[in-house]
Parts: sequence; structure tokens; C-alpha cells
Amino acid sequence: MSIVVQKFGGTSVASADRIRRAAERAVAAKRDGHQVVMVVSARGKKTDELVRLAAEITDSPGPREMDMLLATGEQESAALMAMAVHELGEQAVSLTGAQIGVLTDESHTRARIVRISTERMKEALDSGQIVIAAGFQGVDSRFNITTLGRGGSDTTAAALAAVLRAERCDIYTDVEGVFTTDPRVVPSARRVERISCDEMLELASMGAGVMHSRSIEFARKYGVPLRVGPSYKDGPGTLITPEPADPAPVVTGVAFVRHEARVGLTDVPDRPGVMSHLFGKLSEAKIAVDMVIQDVGRGDSASVSFTVPESDLAGAEQAARDVAAELGRGQVESYNNLSKVSIVGHGMQTHTGVAAQMFRILADCGINIEMVTTSEIKVSVLIDRQACDDAVRAVHDGFALHEARPVVPSVGMAAGIPAARRSPPADEEIVERLSGMEDIVVSDVAADLDQARVTVTGLPDDPGTAAAVFGAIADGGVLVDMIIQNAGADGRAGISVTVPENDADRTVQLLKAALPDAGTAVSCEPNVGKLTVSGIGLRSHTDVGARVFRILADRQINVQLVNTSEIKVSILVTPEEAEIGCQALREEFHLTG
Repeated sequence: MSIVVQKFGGTSVASADRIRRAAERAVAAKRDGHQVVMVVSARGKKTDELVRLAAEITDSPGPREMDMLLATGEQESAALMAMAVHELGEQAVSLTGAQIGVLTDESHTRARIVRISTERMKEALDSGQIVIAAGFQGVDSRFNITTLGRGGSDTTAAALAAVLRAERCDIYTDVEGVFTTDPRVVPSARRVERISCDEMLELASMGAGVMHSRSIEFARKYGVPLRVGPSYKDGPGTLITPEPADPAPVVTGVAFVRHEARVGLTDVPDRPGVMSHLFGKLSEAKIAVDMVIQDVGRGDSASVSFTVPESDLAGAEQAARDVAAELGRGQVESYNNLSKVSIVGHGMQTHTGVAAQMFRILADCGINIEMVTTSEIKVSVLIDRQACDDAVRAVHDGFALHEARPVVPSVGMAAGIPAARRSPPADEEIVERLSGMEDIVVSDVAADLDQARVTVTGLPDDPGTAAAVFGAIADGGVLVDMIIQNAGADGRAGISVTVPENDADRTVQLLKAALPDAGTAVSCEPNVGKLTVSGIGLRSHTDVGARVFRILADRQINVQLVNTSEIKVSILVTPEEAEIGCQALREEFHLTG
């Protein structure tokens, strides 16, 4: 008998009527022949209420006691849901995280799952009961209650679906699915019928809001089909699949993070080990870094800029100051009131001019770009926070994301799931995979020796500069890989790109013709090596970067440029160092072949 996991968010269990409707969905699935596990969040604003109560008691509540307090919200929902199922004539059992067997590490308020025991759940399911699990929580090795942090109930649902080898995991929420952007900002935003896990990871990490990135990590890592849809009515929702649609849209969605802060570490030595120092300090503080840029070194100096959630700014500043002190040089600058706006889509891998189009749209709105980072399926820009909504609306309209796309045939929440994903792997494979539920997963390390780096310096730090640069490259039909733009100094900015080695000379000529300003200079490194570390949750697993840069430092490999995303870290080095670094990193992350 197949297992179905159903997750209901806070608004879906906010009242007695909504709890009854959720119970009806679970009962219907059971009577259709499935074994059913429900995962529930705290009701409505219950978590906010508990946080306020704690604040009335103390200005600095201990994290252990906060976990003890906040976990009660999900337990309340689970018990009420069990009562509702009983009223509908079916048997149910409510279980806390500890009773389910969710074992976590000891990081209170942001714990990570170590393993899950399935014995009690399977006994209950085999006896005909609907299992109702309290999401968001677990227990550490000393039996202290822990919570999983933001998006914890989504994480619980995806993790349970993985260990139980569920046929699917349905995420019921208060929206109709994944939208091309936030409909509260762009009313014409459209529901996406189908999206890949990679696209969803990029969107989830950048504030798409429907699902947290850790739940997508589990879905992709363990082959769990996901569909997210509305709890308040029947609807197809959005299917989240391992592979992109064919053909893939050039741009699938626009995401934004409203409250970003930037930390700059300038005038540090341009030598191996600097990035290792920095990421080591950030990992110790468990600060998840978002955009990361290391500029081309000038003389014996280099500079690094990175963004963090505004709430982590103080910790990130301290980490940067500690690095400067250890290195014996470097200045730390920080800025808040910033936002990040990003476009995501598999189709941009094979289309030139996507970044140029985005930059032109922003320039036409008079919006200046402070930083740019890219991956194969994402372009992100850092801008002034006051311009965030205008930028999102303009970019969404500019790429015509409000227009309908071909749909994936579907009938209800179960349809559209690839048949191959329904076949569970062998028991021994599941046991091996789940021995450490949230172990760092680096799926690949690769070296590309056919890249060239082109750098433009002395650019006006004005709206339209990036559009001019990339418009010229796009007009020449050159497909750009990495894009790095950092905030300008003294009114001037610099942009570095990587292009295929065969296109290097043409790119330089295109830029010189398009940028006649006497203050600008175009230079080229015709043969560079690019190391790419790919995996799931590279940003949320804070010590991945520390390990990567430590391995490179140990081998005296100097980092020229860095570019990051949720699922990829790209590092520019010399071709010889790329081969050495690739082998070392593959050994570090136990990759073979």
C-alpha cells in the first residue's frame, strides 16, 4: 500500500473548520487506498503569540527554552487534527517529533536532522491509523526538544516522505502554487504549472516564500515528488520535478529578498587562504552567506563582498573584522537597506542576452545595480531597497511572465508525477542514503579549462552601465558564463565576465567599440580555469564554503574570482590549479570517477 505525506501550514489549521477540512483530505486519501501521514504546523499566528509571550518575560530567552515553548504550537495542532479524524470515523494518532523518532543535532532554534526512526510510524500505519506528526521539531541525543528553524514543517514533511519512501508529498498551503513572482507585488503574476527542483531551490532561497529550501533539498536528494497547492479548494497546484520542462522557459520566475545587507572586506592580501579564513569564520558563526563576490586582484590586494540577511549583519561584520585582524590588513565596510532581485530559468543556459535584457529593464527605470552574481540558471542583482518593488514589477513585465505557458496535464494534486519517481529504491539503498539525513551533499566537482576572463574597469557607477556592457556582448552573440559586478568606488565600477576561450578576442573588441569612455579599460586573461562545486543546499550548509576554500588554500591555490548560488559555487583559478583543485575537492567530498 502506497504512502502519501500531506503537510498543512499554519493558515490551513488556523480554525476548527480548517482543521476539519484538512482532516477530510487525509481521510479521503486513506479511503482511496493510501496510508497517510499528515504533518501539521502551529495554528495561524500561534508561533508569533508564543514569541511575544516570551518577550514579555525576558529580553533574552535561552534557545533551549524557546524550543521547548515553540514546539507546543505544532503539538496542539496535531492533537486537534487527530480528534477531527476520529470524528470522521477513522483512527489516528498524534505524535511529537520525539515520538516520531526525529533525531537532530544540538543546534537549538535551527537544528538539522541527523536521522529518523520509522518503526513507530510504520506500526501505526499498518494498524490502519492516520499518523499526524507535529512538524518543525525533533529531539537531540540528550532528549532536549529542538526546532528546525524557518520552514521546519516543510522540512519535516519532505524528510518523512523520504524515509517512508512515500509515493508523493503534497504541501497544502494558503496559495494556489508557485507563482512567477509574489502576487502581492505583481497582481498579474501567474501560477507555474511545473518547475524543476533546481529552479525551485534558487527561488526558495531568494524569498519565493512558498517552500523553504531545506524541504526542496530533501525532495531532490531523495527523489520525493512534490506538489504544492491550495488547502482551501481543489486545484492542480505546482508540480516540482527533478528535471526541467522541455522546452524550458528562458525565465521561469522573479524572486526577491527585501532585507539584505552587504559586507565588504577590502585591501586584503591577494594570496591563497584569504577566502578560507573568511568562510571559516562565517561557518563558525553559522551565518549563511548569500551573494559572494571576489574581485580581480590589483597589485597585491584583493577585495571580497558578500551579502547576508540583515538580521545577521552584526555577526558578519565581526567575522570580517576577525579575518582582517588575522591577516594583518584589510578594511571592513557594511551597508544595509538593500534588496536582491533575481531571475531564474533553465532556458537562459542556451539563450544569449538574458542578463542584458534584465539590466536594460532596470536601467530604463533608473535603478542602479550595486552587485551582480550569476549561475547557469540565475541572474541576481543587489539594489537599493526602495527600488525593490519597482524592479520586480518591471522585470516581470519585461520578460512577459504574465503570459500563459504550455501546461502540464493534471487532475488533482497527485497527477503529473513522473512514473519513474514513484518506484522506491531498494531498502538497503534507502538505509545508506538516510544514515545522515542532512549530511552535506556535494554532487559534483568539475573543472572547465576552456574559459577566458574579460574585465572592464573604470566604468561609470550609474544605471545603464551593466546594460551597455552586456548588450554589446549579446549583440555579438557571445554566451556569457560567470558575471561579477561589485559596488563601485569613487563613482567607478568594474565588471568581470567569463566567456568561451574562442570568444575572448571578439568580446574584447565588442566592449571596446561599445565603451569609448576614456576612463574605462578592457583587459583579458585568455586562458583561465573554472572550478565548479555543485550540490544541494550549498548556502544553507554553512561549512561547505569553509571546506572548499580550506582545501584550495592547503594546496596554495589562489582564488581569482568567486561566484555563488544556492546550488553552485564557481571559482576562477589558473588552468593548472583548476585540475589540481578539482582532484583535491573530489577527494574531499568522496566523489569517484
